[in-house]
Amino acid sequence: MSSKTRVRLTPSQRLSRGLKYSTVGPVDVTRGAVGLGVDSVRSSASWVGERYRSSQVARQLKEEIAAAQDAIANLPETLDKARTSRRRRRPRLLAAGIAVAVLAGGAAAFTIVRRSTQPEPSPLPPTVEVTPKP
Repeated sequence: MSSKTRVRLTPSQRLSRGLKYSTVGPVDVTRGAVGLGVDSVRSSASWVGERYRSSQVARQLKEEIAAAQDAIANLPETLDKARTSRRRRRPRLLAAGIAVAVLAGGAAAFTIVRRSTQPEPSPLPPTVEVTPKP
């Protein structure tokens, strides 16, 4: 069993091989030149995309810094807003406390009702002997 592996040539290797050999030269020269051109365009497009993304990140960072500077400049108003939002939290805590109390009361009521519906053990002795005789 013989295994034939075909080695793929890079565009620059194909170009140099095309210039070296005369029989397959024109085809390899053309394919090598086109391959180098495509690689160059792909690399340039990647570079341009990376530059665009980095400029977007820089623009967003500038906007966030400007927003932080506005918040610092308006610090008294920002603190007042924070204090009013804390006051709104108290009714939520009160509602949560009432809900916990209602659940605890319901659990206690359920326990009391369940115990009252269970029959009392009979004070009479059992009618059948508990220990069997061999």
